[in-house]
Amino acid sequence: MAHTFILDGQTIPFAEGETVLSAATRAGVFIPHLCHHPDFKPYGGCKLCTVRVEGRHTAACTLRAMPGLRVESDTEALNAERRHLTQMLFVEGNHFCPGCEQSGHCQLQATAAHLGMTSPHYPQFFPARPLDASHPDILLDLNRCILCTLCIRASREVDGKAVFALGGRGIGTHLVVNAASGRLVDSDLSADDLAARICPVGAILPKRRGFAVPIGERTYDGHAQVAGPLKTANREEGV
Repeated sequence: MAHTFILDGQTIPFAEGETVLSAATRAGVFIPHLCHHPDFKPYGGCKLCTVRVEGRHTAACTLRAMPGLRVESDTEALNAERRHLTQMLFVEGNHFCPGCEQSGHCQLQATAAHLGMTSPHYPQFFPARPLDASHPDILLDLNRCILCTLCIRASREVDGKAVFALGGRGIGTHLVVNAASGRLVDSDLSADDLAARICPVGAILPKRRGFAVPIGERTYDGHAQVAGPLKTANREEGV
């Protein structure tokens, strides 16, 4: 007999050791997230997957599924919190979607649309962060980085190179390149590395391939798939 838990009134089967997020994803139920990846250990950084369990809030990506567990996710209160977190990500960096090569393929953009985000809401930070175009094949735009650490984990755990790391503290936390010069061209990064392809936003992009997919055929046009279906990923105008 399969183990099950309850998510928003729906019975979700799970395997021993599986998390609430992974089980929900396998069952076709979407819980918003940005830093999670099924091939890596749970990270719990972005907090977008926060759910409510027995009166307490916890990250669904780190919460082990248990028989009879009752989980709330798709509620007005939780989605409002997720929307505020997403709005803060938009103002903390430079996420002008119409001018970004990742538009239509960006998980942050699609998540904002899914959550009904109609404006950034908060004042823009306008941070002065460098753009590194030194690499012959890869562009690094730190103004778009959301510190999900996916590139760090991919480089370390899959590519075996440790090209990226986090530096600084608090609001000064930023992505750093593991090279004496701090530039991509002097690192071991290759265009074939997973770290060069895993970014969910437009911070790490291949050169000479921008806007290659027509509108209507992009990842999140019409309906979306972000490790599970986004219900209405294109309902937000201007995002």
